Amino acid sequence: MRLPDRVDDPASLALTIERHRLARAANEVLIELKAAAVNPSDVKAATGLMPYAVFPRTPGRDYAGTVIDGPADMIGRQVFGSSGDLGIRRDGTHATHLVVEADAVVEKPKNLSWEEAAGIGVPFVTAMEGFRRAGMPDKNETVLVMGVNGKVGQAAVQIASWHGARVIGVVRKNEPYEGHASSKVDVIDASSTDIATRVRELTDSKGADIVFNTVGDPYFQAAHKSLALRGRQILIAAINPIVPFNILEFYRGQHTYVGVDTLALSSIATGAVLRELVPGFAGGHLKPFPIRPDAIYPLEDARRAFVAVAGSSRHRVILRPA
Repeated sequence: MRLPDRVDDPASLALTIERHRLARAANEVLIELKAAAVNPSDVKAATGLMPYAVFPRTPGRDYAGTVIDGPADMIGRQVFGSSGDLGIRRDGTHATHLVVEADAVVEKPKNLSWEEAAGIGVPFVTAMEGFRRAGMPDKNETVLVMGVNGKVGQAAVQIASWHGARVIGVVRKNEPYEGHASSKVDVIDASSTDIATRVRELTDSKGADIVFNTVGDPYFQAAHKSLALRGRQILIAAINPIVPFNILEFYRGQHTYVGVDTLALSSIATGAVLRELVPGFAGGHLKPFPIRPDAIYPLEDARRAFVAVAGSSRHRVILRPA
C-alpha cells in the first residue's frame, strides 16, 4: 500500500497498491507480513500532522510475520516488531513484505496469534520505554495511570502490576478498568472526584511514586498534585503544549518529569524494548490486546481501517495482507 501524499481527511486517502521487488542489505531480513496494526500515529502522519513524514511511502509501524530471506539461521522464524521510523521516514508495514534490520526483529511468543503480536507494538513500547526512562516500578511503589483505558494506559497497568507495583487508574467518566492486570486496579472517576485528593486517601497521604500521564496537559496539574516526594511523572502526549508550572513545588517535591517520544526510536532500539517484554507475554503475566474480528481489515480496505482509527476506535485495528 502506498501513500502518494498527505491529506486532511483519512476518508480521502488516495491509496495505491504497488508491486515491486524488495532488495535487502547484508544486515537486513525480508519478512512476509501476516498482520500489521494501524496506530493513531499512522493516521497523523498520513493527514499532515507530522511535518517530517516522508512521501510517497508505505505507512505502518507495527508488524508480525515470517522471515523468508536473510541469514540462514533466521529464515523461517516467526517474528514481530515495531519502529519509530518505519512508515514515517521510510517504507513501513502496511504491505505484504517488509525489509528491516535483522537486529530489529523479535521472536514471536508461540502463545500469540499473528494479529495479537502485531497489536503489541507502539502501545507497549511506549509504556515500557516510559518506565525504562523513569525507573521500573517495584512492589513498594504506587503507579497512577492517567487515561487508564487507552491502549498505552492498559499497557502501563500491565507492566507496572507485572513488576509488583500497586496501580491506580484514572478515567474521565464512570467506567471500570477494561484491561488485564496482575493485581487489583483502583479506579478514580475524574468527572466526580478530585484526583489528587483521592490518590492521597488511597496511599495514606504519600501520593504516587510514578504518574504515567498518557493524556498530557488536561491531567498535568492533577498529576503534579498526586506525586509523592521524589515522584516521577511520565508524559507522552499533549493537546495544548503550554501548561502552568510551579517551580517551587517541583524542586521542593524533588520531582522528575520524563518525556517519551517513541518516534525517535529506531527499529533496532524498539526491538530492544520489545525483547524485555517477551518474557511477560510468554509467561502469561502480560496479555496482548483482544483483537475483534470486525477490527481486522484486508490490505485493500486500508482506507476504512484508517477511518476507524481516526474515529477513536477503542479496539486495536489490524491489517491482514491477502
